[in-house]
Amino acid sequence: MRGRTRKEEQVTSDHLEDKSLMERIARGDAGAFRDLSDQHLGAIVTFATRLVRNQAEGEEIAQETFLRAWQNASKYEPRAKLSTWLHTIARNIAIDRLRKKSRNEEAFELDDERDQAPLSGRPSQLLVRKQEQIGFQEALGKLPERQRSAILLCHEQGLSNPEIADVLQTSVEATESLLARARRRLRQMVEGESPEGPSS
Repeated sequence: MRGRTRKEEQVTSDHLEDKSLMERIARGDAGAFRDLSDQHLGAIVTFATRLVRNQAEGEEIAQETFLRAWQNASKYEPRAKLSTWLHTIARNIAIDRLRKKSRNEEAFELDDERDQAPLSGRPSQLLVRKQEQIGFQEALGKLPERQRSAILLCHEQGLSNPEIADVLQTSVEATESLLARARRRLRQMVEGESPEGPSS
């Protein structure tokens, strides 16, 4: 039997740290909860805000996400990274709110200095930067929710495809297909072409 790779050992270590943190929170450790917030609140606020396209509502979703994390800390199992678990909770809350709002199309412009997350060094960052410069937010808002979530989780939150699949509760292959469709639709809208018909 081969030994574990350094990456596998790191993943195991991260999961153990996540579990230890959540066990402390489950025991009512306020310091542990502050550590959780310090590590993840900013990313969750950004993700939720981009998803619902409203800063105030994004902050409310983040607050509710961490409240649920506190309430359900004892149920946490480190099958996925803690950040993936938090993003899943935030997305579920956001979806509930979007469904309740239905077709409400209130416009909201995000403050670039507060909300713009740094881009990674991946080649796709050039496409994302171009889209942001010429109306990326408007184009992003026209995507179906699952495509919008996938793009945000990938490009802003830096989650891997397997982690995105966990959040969206789908397969890695389906996630890759979803990202490809989302990028294609964004490119079409940015370049002024007629996008494809609606798809999830």
